[in-house]
This record gives sequence, C-alpha cells and structure tokens, in this order.
Amino acid sequence: MSLIQITAGVVIDDSEFEFTFVRASGPGGQNVNKVATAALLRFDVVHSPSLPKDLQARLLTLAGRRVSGSGEIIIQARRFRTQEGNRRDAVERVVELIRAAAVPPKRRRPTRPTASSKRRRLEGKRRRGEIKRLRTDEEL
Repeated sequence: MSLIQITAGVVIDDSEFEFTFVRASGPGGQNVNKVATAALLRFDVVHSPSLPKDLQARLLTLAGRRVSGSGEIIIQARRFRTQEGNRRDAVERVVELIRAAAVPPKRRRPTRPTASSKRRRLEGKRRRGEIKRLRTDEEL
C-alpha cells in the first residue's frame, strides 16, 4: 500500500485501484494463449475520498468513453508481455489523466469589438452590398 502524489494537494492511495488480468492479443506466441498479462485497471472516481468534487467532475469529462455508467474509469494496458509492466503502464496512464484534470481551465474574459473593427466590418458590408447592387443594375 503506497501513496501516489498527483499534485501538491492531491494524493491517491494505490489501494483505490482495482486490477484484473485478462489474456492479451498481439505478440507473445503461444504464451498469449496461456497467460493473462493484459491489465484492466478500475478506478472509482465518484467514490474516491482522495479527489475533490471539482476535480472529479473535470476528470469524468476528460476521461470520456473510458468512464463506465457507475463513474469508474477503466484503463486497459496490454503494451508489455508481463503483468507487472502492464500494471505500471495502467497506473501511469490514469495518473497522467488525473494530473491533466487537476489543471483548472482558464476563465474566459468576454471582450468587446473595438470601434475601428466595427467600422471596418460595416465598411466591408457596405462595399459588398454595393457590388451586388451594381450587378442587379447591369442585368436590367
């Protein structure tokens, strides 16, 4: 049981991660058919005592289709041929995801168009309208 430092204020106990191992596809020869090396990591975001509510909401949004209906993030790792390698890979990927969600989005400051940009826009519209009006005059 060890603690994983996400940010200065967020620490997760690795006992919150639940692992299951399944058979992986890909390279490995006959070993692929015999040994369950692919790691399936489940992390219950909604019931995690380590994550603040705002971070939970951003994490669920950022995780997208990796989130189950019950609010668990499910990560599949099968890059390596060993259980330990895939376990490490899955933990690194979920930690990376949590770190990305820990950065709060910048607030947008509404801005107004400048007087000169309004003037340029209206001048362009006037020119375009004039061109179209001249076209209809030529057709007659």
